[in-house]
Amino acid sequence: MTSQRAYSSNADIRDMRFIDLFAGAGGLSEGFVRAGFTPVAHVEMDRAACNTLRTRIAYHYLKANNKSKLYEAYLRGEVDRNRLYASVPPNLLSSVINEMIDDKSIKRIFKSIDALNKGEAVDAIIGGPPCQAYSIVGRARDANGMRGDKRNYLYKYYGQFLKKYTPKVFVFENVLGLESAEGGKYLRDMKAYFKRIGYSLEHDTLNARDFGVLQNRKRILIIGWRKDLGIEGMPSFEKRKWSYRVEQLLSDLPSIMPGQGAIKAGRYATATTEYLKQTAIRNGLEVVTLHCARPHTKQDKTIYRIAVDRWNGGKERLRYTDLPNSLRTHKNTSSFLDRFKVVAANEQYAHTVVAHISRDGHHYIHPDAAQNRSLSVREAARIQSFPDDYYFEGIKESNPRTAAFKQIGNAVPPLMAESVALEIHNMISRV
Repeated sequence: MTSQRAYSSNADIRDMRFIDLFAGAGGLSEGFVRAGFTPVAHVEMDRAACNTLRTRIAYHYLKANNKSKLYEAYLRGEVDRNRLYASVPPNLLSSVINEMIDDKSIKRIFKSIDALNKGEAVDAIIGGPPCQAYSIVGRARDANGMRGDKRNYLYKYYGQFLKKYTPKVFVFENVLGLESAEGGKYLRDMKAYFKRIGYSLEHDTLNARDFGVLQNRKRILIIGWRKDLGIEGMPSFEKRKWSYRVEQLLSDLPSIMPGQGAIKAGRYATATTEYLKQTAIRNGLEVVTLHCARPHTKQDKTIYRIAVDRWNGGKERLRYTDLPNSLRTHKNTSSFLDRFKVVAANEQYAHTVVAHISRDGHHYIHPDAAQNRSLSVREAARIQSFPDDYYFEGIKESNPRTAAFKQIGNAVPPLMAESVALEIHNMISRV
């Protein structure tokens, strides 16, 4: 599935090139690499996510150069991160630029990208600014509804990259709340701004479940084409209609209890499933990483049992107000009543994985009552369609769990990103 050209040692190969802004853990970038694009740079402010990007670069480079055994040794814990990175050309690792994009940094970022790009054309700029300012939940929790939040205007920094590198196309992904924030003002302003700087654009709502992802995840996608190309409109995407269920994402992983599991060198419990084979989520490696679960209090585990019994017994969701007073820790009984939610293994799609999973697992309870826990990092990554060879880094190698959950919740599912990238590649190729 994954393009080897992007990290090939053959310097004569020239393919479509992209810059990834607000790159996160690289879900969107992964899709573009699979579709044959070559990354020029990834710009990301979070240090842990930057390590994840570097580790993924190491994976692609080593695979393309028949050195995958070293990467596998890293996943087994036999070599450390420094040894892994030492095996990769420094210019590839330096393509990950750990910077916040703002007035102070943008010229410095341009200088770094120019050194990497060496004057070549940039075909695409991809990425989506942090979504908290547009998120419906974020606005509900903020006293001012996120008005005046500087993140509302990060798209203007995005536009400065478009002005400088004039890519043929840009892909801007964000949450549904972008359409309703300030009555749609931010979206209207954004579209008008991009048009003024030379791009014709359209936006649409896409659901990850239409791209083979076993998750009900709706997002807004804005695609802009440079006006001189004569391309307009959104690509047409063929919807995948599969009958797989979420249990096919979970059934081959070993049972673990709260606080248990392996960061590295884990093993599968059973043979793979048809869904995992079809999507290459489980793709030949016999080592499982990050199948580790957070610990839970006795009270949480009592609530989890109630939630799982209700769901598995009759597909009934637990509402917070259904709990006895002895199990309630919050006074709010009028909103967020579904704060304890079971991942529906017996349905075709799980509910949306978001970054809040890094704070607690209450909204992502494992459906197996015997395990009585929330999702492991690997299970959350699979729901987002990340392959098992995708390793999420933390600041400390010994404990990446919280940082990994945050990265996964914020990511674009690679299966969805790949479909988008393939259609864009085809459209550019016809120009």
